[in-house]
Amino acid sequence: MTLPVLEPSSLVNGAAILLSFFAGYKYAQMVAERNREQKSESCSKMESPVFRDNGEYKMILVVRNDLKMGKGKIAAQCGHAAVGAFQSAMRKIPHIVRRWENSGCAKIAVKVESEEELMQIRHRANALQLSTCLIRDAGRTQIEPNTKTVLAIGPAPCQEVDKVTGHLKLL
Repeated sequence: MTLPVLEPSSLVNGAAILLSFFAGYKYAQMVAERNREQKSESCSKMESPVFRDNGEYKMILVVRNDLKMGKGKIAAQCGHAAVGAFQSAMRKIPHIVRRWENSGCAKIAVKVESEEELMQIRHRANALQLSTCLIRDAGRTQIEPNTKTVLAIGPAPCQEVDKVTGHLKLL
């Protein structure tokens, strides 16, 4: 019985296949280990309280109705608040932002009738450790400079936000 003669190029190709398989396998193990470490770090560094999760998340935009802002002004101020709240939440609670994004990014505008009421709501939201973003107008158009116009709360679980804003009427 004679053994088949292998071409040197076949040996090189076979060795290359084995080496690439081994390298890919080791790389996959390294990535999986890194992902496990990152997941355990993010779980241990959670900066928000543990919420009961029913899968529904939202952001509330609390607008001062007493300022009699025009529709465009309200839209601009709400836009500033939503972006500010999103940016802050991405730094502090990215896991909640991901859940909010996966549940549809709900944003709801409600109204209050005074700065005092706006600040009371902010105080309650902060007491519950909800993410907030208070917008103060620059004063270039309809509103005096530094006027508090909109408060964004969240993103956060609906049931937690409702503890603070559930009684408010839609804008």
